[in-house]
Amino acid sequence: MDEKNFRAAQFEANRAHLRAVAYRMLGSTSEVDDAVQETWLRLSRTDASAVDNLAGWLTTVIARVCLDMLRARKSRREEPMGPHVPEPAAHDTHERDAEVADSVGAALLVVLNTLAPAERLAFVLHDMFAVPFEEIAPIVGRTPAAARQLASRARRRVQGSREPADIDAARQRRIVEAFLVASRDGDFEGLLAVLDPNVVFRADEAAQRLGSLAEIRGATAVAETFRGRAQTARPALVDGRPALAVILGGQLRILLQFTIVGETITAFEAIADAERIAAFDVEVLQSS
Repeated sequence: MDEKNFRAAQFEANRAHLRAVAYRMLGSTSEVDDAVQETWLRLSRTDASAVDNLAGWLTTVIARVCLDMLRARKSRREEPMGPHVPEPAAHDTHERDAEVADSVGAALLVVLNTLAPAERLAFVLHDMFAVPFEEIAPIVGRTPAAARQLASRARRRVQGSREPADIDAARQRRIVEAFLVASRDGDFEGLLAVLDPNVVFRADEAAQRLGSLAEIRGATAVAETFRGRAQTARPALVDGRPALAVILGGQLRILLQFTIVGETITAFEAIADAERIAAFDVEVLQSS
């Protein structure tokens, strides 16, 4: 396969993911089209064979493109379809976007539209697509710690617009524990029930050294991977948010942090780096 066809094939394999990122960033299907097209143009000027992780590279590029578009929109003081109403996805030309719009929810998009561009990017990439703050930081021109603070501020805004915190936390814990039970029991259908169709799993380098894949996309692939696993995992709270703690040899070795939208897991990350784990406030719970 020549270079041009290779780039095109790789881009098409990632197109749905790129549209999902752009829609959550922009809330406007017309702007999503522009962002995806610009990302393709940038890829077409790049030697794709030299990129180790093309999916990650494309995510970074479309995030930068969307950030520029958000900043330009803010400078014009414009919002798509007015200041409070996100643009719905058109069913005739963008059926996939219609599905994304349903999964994100108009109410959430309204709140996202109130965030500063860098806050929105940090929240969307980390909380919805499990992109590490080390990768988000250079996009927004901040340190990883500052990028984490951007996402934290955005998260508080988003959570404040939803149901009361105690109800939301109980719902998320129920979903995480349902994932744990289904994983332990090898319940493939049970796993699919709590996974978003476009769920993304990522693992840090330390978790990869323990045998984890770096990235898995899609509910079917994630469910296949985690079916019959999690035998040593226990429910936990990480900085107050529901998570799973993997205990090996009596020690906490891996944390699984989840992003939950509605009733499904949209992203989660395996963290095994000891320094990262030590930076969290972790409370291991008893299974209910």
